[in-house]
Amino acid sequence: MATVFATVNQKGGVGKTTTAVNLAAYLAAFGKRILLIDSDPQGNASSGVGIDRDHLEKCLYDVIIGNATLDETIVPSQISGLDVVPSTPRLSGADIELVPEPDRELRLKLALTSVQDKYDLIFIDCPPSLSLLTINALVAADEVIIPIQCEYYALEGIGQLNNTLNLIKHSLNPELKIRGIILTMYNARTVLAEQVAEEARKFFGSKVFETIIPRNIRLAEAPSFGQPILFYDPGSTGAKAYEKLTKEMLDGEFAAAETQVA
Repeated sequence: MATVFATVNQKGGVGKTTTAVNLAAYLAAFGKRILLIDSDPQGNASSGVGIDRDHLEKCLYDVIIGNATLDETIVPSQISGLDVVPSTPRLSGADIELVPEPDRELRLKLALTSVQDKYDLIFIDCPPSLSLLTINALVAADEVIIPIQCEYYALEGIGQLNNTLNLIKHSLNPELKIRGIILTMYNARTVLAEQVAEEARKFFGSKVFETIIPRNIRLAEAPSFGQPILFYDPGSTGAKAYEKLTKEMLDGEFAAAETQVA
């Protein structure tokens, strides 16, 4: 059964979607069967792997409100081994529509049971908020990955996120774990970036990945071409960093989970 990861941070612009897309792409390139679920109404994870959202008949919204199964919304990407459950702006209405439903936090978890045996790993890219969509992702996930931008105010809100994770763990998903913290948008020329990295390591300890994702113009450009950095510019510093991060995950505890899934 696939391990389910949620990339989450209620702050926007921290590299959350970039991380989800590029980890998914590299893992698929390494031969893993990957499903990427775009849980953000902005749909950046979908477009970031080349999915044309303007011509989709169904998306995650239809799954969440009960009009479709997850199987019916899965779209193959241009990357071998990587499938996508896309998002469209319609998904933004799900937060309101779910409010009166008694099983509102469980919709995604229940939907995943039909596809978990088909994949090695499932990534859920969460919206930049602690909404019902994010809660659905956290209830469905086994582990969370938290990107933190190496800039001022980066650690603000992490306490709130940590409280949310603890609430989810105690009430809805007792097995939920933090897989790791990823330092993103790192600028080695600034003292501030180094200070944020040090503070993150003090706060989270060994949960912080050794690999740091640098601020890189090629990483910023790739989504506009509908390509992960692996295909847009595999020789860039951003691509090398995400490849290294993927290998770090596979070489660590992540590898043990992989062996169980396989």
